[in-house]
Amino acid sequence: MTDPIAIAARATANRLAASHGSTLASEVEAALHARSSTSHPVQYVDPTSLGSLIVSIAGFAWMVYRDLRKSTSAPQPEAIARRVRIRLDRDPDLRGPELNAADRDRIIEIVIEETARAGEDSGNTQHRN
Repeated sequence: MTDPIAIAARATANRLAASHGSTLASEVEAALHARSSTSHPVQYVDPTSLGSLIVSIAGFAWMVYRDLRKSTSAPQPEAIARRVRIRLDRDPDLRGPELNAADRDRIIEIVIEETARAGEDSGNTQHRN
């Protein structure tokens, strides 16, 4: 079974690696491992890392995407982005590293594009409630 959150997070890391460093993919993998682990992670995952932020955004974007798919077959990226931005502003646990507004918006945009692509590829059949 595919995990659209992991797919979107990995694809986002690949797209941002040139501008944010080659370790971004490793950060995302560590955050994905920590997310899926039923026990405490063996390695500490930095909650302020960009990889952790990407995984958090991907998880929330997937939840919003799924909710919007209940009322429309093609959720508008702007609607998803708006909800993600509001959540990031309100939840200090999701803030991640200090980023300027342009970088944050670019990351959100890429995560949403990759989330929609993962949702379309999976057909949403195994992840609907």
